[in-house]
Amino acid sequence: MKEVIATERGPKAIGPYSQAIKANGFVFVSGQVPLDPRTQQLVEGDVARQTERVLENLKGIVEAAGSTLDRAVKTTVFLKDMADFAAMNEVYGRYFLSQPPARATVEVARLPRDVRVEIDLIALV
Repeated sequence: MKEVIATERGPKAIGPYSQAIKANGFVFVSGQVPLDPRTQQLVEGDVARQTERVLENLKGIVEAAGSTLDRAVKTTVFLKDMADFAAMNEVYGRYFLSQPPARATVEVARLPRDVRVEIDLIALV
């Protein structure tokens, strides 16, 4: 069985997808961009500021599913420009202090709404 996770702690889905799905002891969180869940508006600024908003969105959604960022097992980071890697990584490291999840980081040609970063996450429930 699967359970759809929907919370005001993350931005509303802007397409035909769920914020997250809980299934078989895992929570699969859809890729998050720097949308403020209170206003549904993009957070402007550099990649560090956008990364912080993305990680706060992931945190809110994964907690609504009954888990925490400490239980994350895998993330994928999508960057508009790999030159932003160090700044993104510095912010990312503040959210995963010990036993960080496995991660892939890729540069992509374009992200939704032309943001600088998008991150998805899989965690244990």
